[in-house]
Amino acid sequence: MPENMFIPSVDLRIGSLEEYNRRQKEKAALQHHKSKPRPCLTISREFGCEGYPVAELLRELMMQRTGDEWVLIDKAILEAVAQRHNISEDILRHLGEKNHILDEVLATFSPRWKSDQEYFQHLCRYVISLAEQGNVIIIELGGGIITRHIEHSYHFRLYGSQEFKIRTVAHRLNIEPEEAEKVIRRQQKLRDHFHRDFLNQDNHDTALYDMLFNNARIEPGRIARTIADFVTSISQATPIKKNRHS
Repeated sequence: MPENMFIPSVDLRIGSLEEYNRRQKEKAALQHHKSKPRPCLTISREFGCEGYPVAELLRELMMQRTGDEWVLIDKAILEAVAQRHNISEDILRHLGEKNHILDEVLATFSPRWKSDQEYFQHLCRYVISLAEQGNVIIIELGGGIITRHIEHSYHFRLYGSQEFKIRTVAHRLNIEPEEAEKVIRRQQKLRDHFHRDFLNQDNHDTALYDMLFNNARIEPGRIARTIADFVTSISQATPIKKNRHS
């Protein structure tokens, strides 16, 4: 599938996830009190925008600023994790069968999820467990919707002009602009369908996000720094209860 060319190496990110879990265990062994919640960040994008470059730069910035390990999560890495039992157990070790956030999330899904209930519930359990642990960046997966009930979650979306997206996709996939436009329309239609028919949400709804970025005018490095500045300032401020999206 063409979109795979946009996605960083799964093996590299599996290694990052293993390191993340190792450090989580070390901290749990040293701490005897409940630690301050750590942020979960989600990035949504129109197809053709530079979500992965932003996410990778943001991960580096957040590791520098917090001194902690951060991990980048998407569908590809979750599918790889599901095949590695030891990592799966590490991720899910703090998540009970009756997790209230999981129940609340699943209750909002469309009845059409029932056809693939076991698969999607399993995927959601991973996403929610990682989001609750914090120091994660979730790209796509409906992450902004799935994790909206979590107090320390923050959500961002990239959009851009059709001309920008065509140019980006044509360059990255080494295809003609006409073919790039067809790819964009096909992939965007699939994403919109998923959010509308399975998550009961319009992923273009600006109310779902804390910040929107016009990727045609703002390059990935500046977007990543802006998000990092925002999250860092929020984390250092006196906690204020956020109004989560209904």
